Amino acid sequence: MSWIKTIPFETATGRLKQLYDRVKGPNNNVDNIMAVHSLRPHSMEGHMHIYKYVLHHNGNTFPKWYLEAIGVYVSMLNQCDYCVDHHYQGMRRLVNDEERSASIQYAFEARKPENAFEGKELALMQYVEQLTLSPSTLLESDIASLRNAGADDGEILEVNQVVAYFCYANRTVLGLGVNTEGDIVGLSPNENDDPDNWNHA
Repeated sequence: MSWIKTIPFETATGRLKQLYDRVKGPNNNVDNIMAVHSLRPHSMEGHMHIYKYVLHHNGNTFPKWYLEAIGVYVSMLNQCDYCVDHHYQGMRRLVNDEERSASIQYAFEARKPENAFEGKELALMQYVEQLTLSPSTLLESDIASLRNAGADDGEILEVNQVVAYFCYANRTVLGLGVNTEGDIVGLSPNENDDPDNWNHA
């Protein structure tokens, strides 16, 4: 599951058990990316809050499939197969169009988002790539270019935070050797209006 010790759901107690009960999916399954925090439950709680608020909050204006697509692209760029596997399946379920999902996947694999996106969505995907791979090269003029493509500042912030979250998640996974063994791939929180409901389905 990972390169460090984790505490299984069945033997968890105290605060960890409470958090596991909040994040569990079917059959008491806890995603390995969450279970890897089990020796420091407070960091699991912080991780889950960021994840839920950035990716699955009803205050977001972009559709969830697009935010999931950003996560897939960031994870591909960071070579984090764990997050690619999970979030591609989530995106695929939300897009509900096999041809469209495949075209996005192929575009990302080729690092040519222009093959699957256009307009504002494309400009933001190009920002996603630059922010992931070379953040220090970004200038204020790049933000102006996003505005010129039709993105408002709130949308730019929304995308920025999804990229930042996935870079954090990718490094958690890659740095601790987290894999998908035992995971149910593609689950996501199904109650966007309740920030305290973390259950996955």
